Amino acid sequence: MTFKEYDVVALKSSIQAVHKDSQQPILLQAGQVGTVVMNFNNEAYLIDFSDAQGMTYVMETVPPVQLMLLHYEPVLVAA
Repeated sequence: MTFKEYDVVALKSSIQAVHKDSQQPILLQAGQVGTVVMNFNNEAYLIDFSDAQGMTYVMETVPPVQLMLLHYEPVLVAA
């Protein structure tokens, strides 16, 4: 799947990362929500993971197979 800049995505599986401020190792759990900020030729994406106040705690490069696009509106189907 190809993602666009600013798409909201979730991780399909957990990955380890390093917290931006504390430099402590953290676990980004499956289902963790982030925003696509950069596309590396559809081979990987830079994802911004932020807290509820919008403060980034980690930016991680993630391959597309580990991401799923989140949808907020239903899609109409033909009757």
